Amino acid sequence: MPRRAREKSKSGIYHIMWRGANRQEIFHDDEDRIRYIDILERVKKKSQLKVYAWCLMSNHVHLLLKEEDEELSTAMKRVAVSYVRYYNWKYRTTGHLYQDRFKSENVETEQYLRTVVRYIHQNPVKARIVQSVEQWRWSSCQAYYEQQSSTNFLDKEMILKMYSTNMAVAIEKFRDFNEQQNNDQCLDDDVYRIRLSDDEARLAIKKLLCGIEITHVKSLPRIERNSLLQKVKGIEGVSQRQAARILGVSANLIFKA
Repeated sequence: MPRRAREKSKSGIYHIMWRGANRQEIFHDDEDRIRYIDILERVKKKSQLKVYAWCLMSNHVHLLLKEEDEELSTAMKRVAVSYVRYYNWKYRTTGHLYQDRFKSENVETEQYLRTVVRYIHQNPVKARIVQSVEQWRWSSCQAYYEQQSSTNFLDKEMILKMYSTNMAVAIEKFRDFNEQQNNDQCLDDDVYRIRLSDDEARLAIKKLLCGIEITHVKSLPRIERNSLLQKVKGIEGVSQRQAARILGVSANLIFKA
């Protein structure tokens, strides 16, 4: 069945989510995140995109963008191709990194625009990675709060002016809204994967192994071992680096399985 064409947003603003294939991690360390941000910044300049919010999680990305001179799909393809090229070079892998094409939704009203910004910033909190939105370095939240930020390409003025023309007042009002508890559901709400503790993850892996000792996995024949590692990567709430640590194998072995 052919893919349906994306419905054009009347405002030109889109909430985008791109997720790793089979929910695999697409960022394994800070170098990966920095490279992705650098690529996004370069594409922003070339395509004249507006970036209103962003958040990098371990296995997915949220972006809130406004389409300008270049089609959004073209700009996103530039980002994807550049990052996959880097990823495959660094980790010596091939094949698909992302799960199909990116998901998107149109953002047509001011109220929903505010909601999506909050939803994006609260991803790490709802995934129980951090306790407060400003603790997560890899989102646009710190830039909105005028704290130290890893980027300077955020187009935040339009959002802040929705709260007040006085920037100091706007930031405080924005913070209040941004940190409100809520049940916001934007795009695919199942991206909030609960991260298990090492003890919880170890129990989940042991159950999946059906009698095989955790310490024996690394010594199994390659085909059998990789089959088990693929199943381990599918355990809800267990990161690939965490699985590698528990199983006593290299992270690269997990990535390639």
